[in-house]
Amino acid sequence: MIKIVTDIRGMQEQCDTLRKKGKTLVLIPTMGYLHDGHLSLIREGRKRGDFLVVSIFVNPTQFGPREDFKAYPRDLKRDVELIKPEKVDAVFYPDAQEIYGHGFQTSVRLSKLPKYLCGRSRPIHFTGVATIVAKLFNIVRPHVALFGQKDFQQLLVIRQMVKDLNFDIEIVGVPTVREPEGLAMSSRNAYLTAEQRPAAQSLFQSLEEAKKQVLSGETDAAKIIQSASERIRAYMEAVIDYIIVCDPETLEPMEHITKPALMALAVKIGNTRLIDNMMLLPESGADPNPGR
Repeated sequence: MIKIVTDIRGMQEQCDTLRKKGKTLVLIPTMGYLHDGHLSLIREGRKRGDFLVVSIFVNPTQFGPREDFKAYPRDLKRDVELIKPEKVDAVFYPDAQEIYGHGFQTSVRLSKLPKYLCGRSRPIHFTGVATIVAKLFNIVRPHVALFGQKDFQQLLVIRQMVKDLNFDIEIVGVPTVREPEGLAMSSRNAYLTAEQRPAAQSLFQSLEEAKKQVLSGETDAAKIIQSASERIRAYMEAVIDYIIVCDPETLEPMEHITKPALMALAVKIGNTRLIDNMMLLPESGADPNPGR
């Protein structure tokens, strides 16, 4: 039976006891409303340690004032039923008061990586992400933590934070899990209506077309971005936040694709903000697989 822990002290004491016994601890941070993408993280995490913790916490500090914090889907009972077959040892399920308490005033802020991609339109987001993940690392003290490559910028931010702050934790990136039509798995997909799904699927279609263009010899990032933009804007309900081709380690924009590049995009379909990304590999380039 999965143990649900709601208090920090209880989670710390359990994990400290296991560490002293020489057990390897694995953490998978989530905001709940789990799907097959999360299950892929859980299954990979199960292979990497003795005690597997899934945290479920909808973190208020990474949502802007006009974003969907209150509407974000929550269903603990559903989540626990979904992960029961996966041999999760504990679910850490604190509330905001337990995590932040009265008078909380400390945050973790990165200076460069959040300036790109989602950070441009969500200026507080990655400070909230880095802060909550740092807190979870200090509570669970895992040896290994897993994150999905769909949130590629988040993965880079966490890797950089771990390096900069000397956390002794292995960060593992797990490939994006997709629906049959290619749409990247996301808890926010639940917001999409049946009529909006073709527009949502255009994100993956644009990435696939970009991959083909690069393999055919196209190196001009602007032309690839223009092609993707035209495909997505063909749907009236789609509003592009950004489409960018960038360096997969620094996220700095690239004008010419002469080495492996990351194409990333964020698009609002109606009121639902979706993100996706894909590596673009010129014929002469090898995949550096930076998510691993």
